[in-house]
Amino acid sequence: MSASGGKMGPSLTQEILSHLGLASKTAAWGTLGTLRTFLNFSVDKDAQRLLRAITGQGVDRSAIVDVLTNRSREQRQLISRAFQERTQQDLLKSLRAALSGNLERIVMALLQPAARFDAQELRTALKASDSAVDVAIEILATRTPPRLQECLAVYKHDFQVEAVDDITSQTNGILRDLLLALVKGGRDSYSGIIDYNLAEQDVRRAEGPSTEETWVPLLTQRNPEHLIRVFDQYQRSTGQELEEAVQNRFHGDAQAALLGLASVIKNTPLYFADKLHQALQETEPNYQVLIRILISRCETDLLSIRAEFKKKFGKSLYSSLQDAVKGDCQSALLALCRAEDM
Repeated sequence: MSASGGKMGPSLTQEILSHLGLASKTAAWGTLGTLRTFLNFSVDKDAQRLLRAITGQGVDRSAIVDVLTNRSREQRQLISRAFQERTQQDLLKSLRAALSGNLERIVMALLQPAARFDAQELRTALKASDSAVDVAIEILATRTPPRLQECLAVYKHDFQVEAVDDITSQTNGILRDLLLALVKGGRDSYSGIIDYNLAEQDVRRAEGPSTEETWVPLLTQRNPEHLIRVFDQYQRSTGQELEEAVQNRFHGDAQAALLGLASVIKNTPLYFADKLHQALQETEPNYQVLIRILISRCETDLLSIRAEFKKKFGKSLYSSLQDAVKGDCQSALLALCRAEDM
């Protein structure tokens, strides 16, 4: 935002952020989202517009997308409540009946509280072994502590089981220990004081025999600023990236989980940019990944993710979505992405 309160174009925003060295920080200002609170918000107008969109001659998908992708999550919750009060109908159920396919999935995800959406994604992943590592690391390692606690509370309420019980029964070995440690959320907060001795001790531990007693506490308890210093010192000391050591010493799910967590710690927006790029490279785009990331990051750091995507892959996220995504859901995903990066 400029001092006068006007909006800056995305490319200008990124240019300023990159000069300030903020493009790689996760929501450093809390304004790195593409979706902001809608200023001329009228809950009544929005509720009426959505009602007209589903009760007219045909379903007005563009009106539904326009309203829901231009309001903050908090505003969408207010619209849901107003719709219920005025029509005695549940907005979520009404839209679900009117829509289908990936657009239905996007709208359902937009209308749910963030913690419920996370809880459902986590539960689905833990029950489907092929995506457990990827999704569990993403949710448990990138959500703020309050949002993670809320997600775990909703998980227990909705599924009548603690997330830790599902993790314990569905995973094993280092992966299980890593996920359980992330659920506990005991990561140190950054004090602003650099502890050089601790960094040296951690580098020596990482250089020693590879046991989960070394790696799990290191990657789940130390603050990211400290860990980035450890990663740098490890590389200077051994001549190899910490990730290379993980690849050489671990296999399967344990390796995938440790690499994912290291990637989150080093540069969270780049971690998400890589995941989006991968989801777009598949023969059929992985809509579940695209929907989850764009919706969960559009109010926090999607501008940073876009900047990392363009820098690494030489093509904007907006163009990549435009080329790969087909059907009704394209306009919704493009609206969340917001703009082209030149």
